[in-house]
Amino acid sequence: MGLFKTMTRISRRMFGGTPVYDGTGGGRRALAWMPSNPGAVAALSLAQDELRAKSRDLVRRNAWAAAGIEAFVANAIGTGIKPQSMVQDQATREAIHSLWWDWCEQADAAGLTDFYGLQALATRAMLEGGEALIRLRYRRTEDGLPVALQIQVLEAEHLPTTMNRDLPGGNVIRAGIEFDRLGRRVAYHLYRSHPNDGLLAPMSSSAGGGGMDTVRVDASEVIHLFRPLRPGQIRGEPWLTRALVKLNELDQYDDAELVRKKTAAMFAGFITRMAPEDNLMGESTADANGVALAGLEPGTLQILEPGEDIKFSAPADVGSSYAEFMRQQFRAVAAAMGITYEMLTGDLTQVNYSSIRAGLLEFRRRCEALQHGVIVHQLCRPIWRAWMDQAVLEGALDLPGYRKDKRQYQSAKWIPQGWSWVDPQKEFNAMKLAIRAGLMSRSEAISGNGYDAEDVDREIAADNARADALGLVFDSDARHDQALAAVSTEPSDPQTDESQTAESGGASPNNQDPQP
Repeated sequence: MGLFKTMTRISRRMFGGTPVYDGTGGGRRALAWMPSNPGAVAALSLAQDELRAKSRDLVRRNAWAAAGIEAFVANAIGTGIKPQSMVQDQATREAIHSLWWDWCEQADAAGLTDFYGLQALATRAMLEGGEALIRLRYRRTEDGLPVALQIQVLEAEHLPTTMNRDLPGGNVIRAGIEFDRLGRRVAYHLYRSHPNDGLLAPMSSSAGGGGMDTVRVDASEVIHLFRPLRPGQIRGEPWLTRALVKLNELDQYDDAELVRKKTAAMFAGFITRMAPEDNLMGESTADANGVALAGLEPGTLQILEPGEDIKFSAPADVGSSYAEFMRQQFRAVAAAMGITYEMLTGDLTQVNYSSIRAGLLEFRRRCEALQHGVIVHQLCRPIWRAWMDQAVLEGALDLPGYRKDKRQYQSAKWIPQGWSWVDPQKEFNAMKLAIRAGLMSRSEAISGNGYDAEDVDREIAADNARADALGLVFDSDARHDQALAAVSTEPSDPQTDESQTAESGGASPNNQDPQP
């Protein structure tokens, strides 16, 4: 006891009294709070596989989890995040773009989609499983590809989380990733096939143990796509991690309410009688199986026998709080997933223009952070650089001084799909005012809508040339509006005005009477 008092006095002298933070100490409200503080690697080392399995299970069978993932993929990727080369020479820039469009159609190693479809596939795998692996597959020139490079998307299960060992050369393997002494990623140890597919996987065989053997792949050929949430994090965390328990319990609760209402609705009424051997009111004769059904028909007048009584079922309603309770829980789930409540549920009954626009602006900020900080940086730029290196190496692109000016040739601006606004007229009017005030360029405005400014300008020029050749005049052509405005505002001839004034007998321009 004396030691406690001594420590208390020392604490007061050093810190000025008892700590004032509510989160410290073990009071009544924090009695069951048992916090832990693992590192970024340790936090996912043991829980990652279970989190990923539960996340995939919810996406497969839970409509709201699937809707949340699809909403993020549709807004983050849409029709694709497209590159715009920043090379100054126009001919070189057009040659790069032409070859890129040709290659995009054959970028998928599986042949199921194009490059922008691979973006959506990789993003969906990252959101659902926490991470995705993209392998660069270099092909032979005789395969006939525009550029001898294809992309293969792998799920996170191909990278074992339990592989941790020290290598003789000083490198270490942590969660399937090999690091050198400086902490740089040098290789990935991947399963040949999905570990849960077994012998059903195309790359597996009975001789190889069902594809469970690992292959060391150089880090330059693998792109590890995940959202880093903590410094030092090496593996990804599923998007639904903070909503797993709530989504699962909400699904069970909603099913329980449905079953309860369904069961209650099956019983129309309950009959009480003194003689159990008598037929029930409305009971038909027994069928071949000895089953007699009792029922009521519209317009029936039923006379009850002495001692019989009927009570109709009045099942308890879910109450007026059911909808509000579900709405509040879905708001919590939407907040955990980083999307809006309306995107998660499709419920637009309580929104107006201002509220839904404010919600969309916040969501689009998060979506843009994911686009530029994760998808563009980790996925798009490395593929663009690898593609250009391979194109120059095999002679598909003629770029003089590429080795010396590689950064200049590889510079590109990635343009996501434009946002569709609730009221486009207001948005475009505001955009036009910003352009006229010098606060925004036309190129920036066009890029904000997901288009390349040069492509738009070429299309406008081609449309105008075709219209002029055919003698067509549209009110959307501003050139004709400017010509009409110039004619209406053209200054008149002073001599003509004076002659017209004299002929009409009016006053001269200097307000003097005309001379005889």
